[in-house]
Amino acid sequence: MKLLFIPGSACGKKAWLCQTRYFTDSEAVTLPGHPEGTPCSSIDGYVAWLRSYINQHQYQDIVLAGHSMGGAVAQLYGLKYGEEVKALVLVGTGARLRIRPELLKAVEGMITDKNAWIEYLEERHRSAAPQVKQAIIEERLRIGPAVMLNDLLCCDKFNIMTRVHTIKLPTLVIGGSEDELTPVKYAHYLESKIEGARQVIVKGTGHWVLTEKPEAVNQAIESFLVGLN
Repeated sequence: MKLLFIPGSACGKKAWLCQTRYFTDSEAVTLPGHPEGTPCSSIDGYVAWLRSYINQHQYQDIVLAGHSMGGAVAQLYGLKYGEEVKALVLVGTGARLRIRPELLKAVEGMITDKNAWIEYLEERHRSAAPQVKQAIIEERLRIGPAVMLNDLLCCDKFNIMTRVHTIKLPTLVIGGSEDELTPVKYAHYLESKIEGARQVIVKGTGHWVLTEKPEAVNQAIESFLVGLN
């Protein structure tokens, strides 16, 4: 079984450091343009890239774990190529990821205002586990706000609410109780629409539940994986 972690908007593999250090045979992918190369212009594009990456490495029995935009990629992959996937882990994500216009405008402004980008990242990751906080921020600084804007626009166009029920894979849904970007109702919706899905809501965490309370997230994933064997 190969556990692959998919980062969210303008994030790299270090976003999943708390998980890849725990699951030693796992891997976090680096999406195109994050920062090398050109980012994809749609969730479909990221799915196509990921499928090519998986085929290139000849991975089998794949469990796709995605956070936020990465969760959108995992869902769409499961919809299109479910026979190639063993299970899904969806963290801080939804079947639709509408982005607030004020956030899009703010991130657009950060492209020419480096200090605003730094301040945004410091605030976003203020509750991250100390052992990974700086590494994640430094990686995201290199990726930059232009990629963030691109990815948010990809998310804003993502909507599989009328199709998500056709996912027929073992699925674990993880959410943060205080998540403002992808509220708990998003997790509830996924659990209700994907047959047999399990849900874990981690109290006292926001959108970055995977770094705010990594032990709880890792335990939930580990229990889920054991159940797949």
